[in-house]
Amino acid sequence: MPSLAEFRDSLDGELFSPGTSGYETIRHPVNAAYREVRPRLVVLCRSVSDVVGAMAYATAIGDRIVPRGGGHCFAGRSSTDGIVLDMSGLDGITVAPDQVATVQAGARLEQVYPTLHTYGRTLPAGCGPTVGITGLTLGGGIGLLGRKHGLTCDRLVGAQVVLADGSVVDCDHDHHPDLFWALRGAGGGQFGVVTSLRFDTVPEPTTTRIEAHWSDIPVADLVSAWQVWAPDAPDDLTVNLTLESEPGAPVRATLFGAATLDEGPTRDLLREFTDQAGLAAAIDLRPGLPYHQLKRTFADPRDLPEQPVRIRSEFFAHPMASDTLTSLLTQLAAGRRQLSFTAMGGAYNRVAEDATAFAHRTERFLLEHIADPGDPWVDQSWATAHTDGSGRVYPNFPDPQLDNWATAYHAGNHPRLAAVKNAYDPHRFFDFPQAL
Repeated sequence: MPSLAEFRDSLDGELFSPGTSGYETIRHPVNAAYREVRPRLVVLCRSVSDVVGAMAYATAIGDRIVPRGGGHCFAGRSSTDGIVLDMSGLDGITVAPDQVATVQAGARLEQVYPTLHTYGRTLPAGCGPTVGITGLTLGGGIGLLGRKHGLTCDRLVGAQVVLADGSVVDCDHDHHPDLFWALRGAGGGQFGVVTSLRFDTVPEPTTTRIEAHWSDIPVADLVSAWQVWAPDAPDDLTVNLTLESEPGAPVRATLFGAATLDEGPTRDLLREFTDQAGLAAAIDLRPGLPYHQLKRTFADPRDLPEQPVRIRSEFFAHPMASDTLTSLLTQLAAGRRQLSFTAMGGAYNRVAEDATAFAHRTERFLLEHIADPGDPWVDQSWATAHTDGSGRVYPNFPDPQLDNWATAYHAGNHPRLAAVKNAYDPHRFFDFPQAL
């Protein structure tokens, strides 16, 4: 068994342990809920051989290992008291003449979008700048271009993976096709450590930014109109809805999103929505924004929380019943809480449920319940909405409270995913609660 000193000397990157310089900074994930977890070691990987060596060392000493791309995981899967593989030293991005981008596993969205912009290209992905591209992709990847171009994982054409036995494989449709299928939507950390991804990029569009705010309005009418209209809007338009409550104040509603259309057509489409909702069309439009600039104008409440938050979510295949919605909004108004509605439909749903590991191809919207960790409202609100929910849950929003998590995350794809897990990680080197 190699000594810790021998392991350290073998690395191209750096090794951090409690008491060493830099450990207190690098051990922290972005998710504030897990900032007190103290890993035995943090390996800042700068090469694929660092990943291979770290996995061999972990195997030799019998310790747990987890990769960390961005450190946002709701269930803390990028934190451990064992060994953290910090992938941020592997962040290179290149684009080939055929417009396929090779992105190393540690790259974050704040690096991905500007780099692809220099080639006139982009990806349908999320908003948070510190979100890791790898975790986002492995769990699906929802974003403001998704209704036009699909999930982030739908643009994936290949990946390099270090398996539990230390072997390095490249997978795509023709090589290790079952592994490649599973990497597109099952969630991160299941089969191996991904070290790079290859994407079929899309042309970077010029967008029109959309934002509106209302308070002291009939919120139920707004939500009812949104859940009927937004998932069926043209693919060029993505409009999401957030409801926020503060004690003693009316619920504040925020409509936000983007269109790959000019201002005039965008305003015409939004007028359909405001007419349906019975609202004045006080919507602020900002045209002419290249997509990479648009991303910086939206703050994601999940990205850099100053305080820990708790989130539960579920997909919906149909609009909520009026009684369910009334109960949901009554509960919301009693504290500092947030409901976030994300429109699905469009290109998300033009892929067969078994074409990739991401099984949620018939959903209309995603609803998140967000509050302080100690607020029992999160569970109460989720249970209320669950009456009309589809029972499906986004793998990138893992929920430790789920009873039937295998069906919720993976639906009919679970048996095939379990077979892939058994083939590529038979001894469950990569394991955590709710792992395959």
